[in-house]
Amino acid sequence: MASRAHRRENVQKAYDVQVKAGLEGAARYTSIGVGLAILAHYTWPFFRRQTLAFKGFLVTGFTVFGLCTYAESALQQLETEQRRTESIIRKEARIDLQRRGIVPTETAIAQWRAQRAQETADAADQSDSPSK
Repeated sequence: MASRAHRRENVQKAYDVQVKAGLEGAARYTSIGVGLAILAHYTWPFFRRQTLAFKGFLVTGFTVFGLCTYAESALQQLETEQRRTESIIRKEARIDLQRRGIVPTETAIAQWRAQRAQETADAADQSDSPSK
């Protein structure tokens, strides 16, 4: 049950990161596309004769490119960060389990992780409760 909640949390975080980065990329590349369209309109007679729909299509292409590249880049950075932290935690679990003489299987690592989370929660509860 906790892993499902954790997965949902990760999915929501990835979605939020992609939306934020996608909006930023779309805004940047839209301004670039509009600027280039204005520049081309005033400097290039062939472009000036094109329809407004075609010019809008070109600006939309810039917008979609910015949205997709920024969102994908942000998601890849998030996944890299998550892999790095997961790797550090798993390495720590393997070392601790090997010191205890336990073979670090997936099940043992999951139990170690649950035990560590419980110890962290207990320590937080003790620090929050007032001492008498």
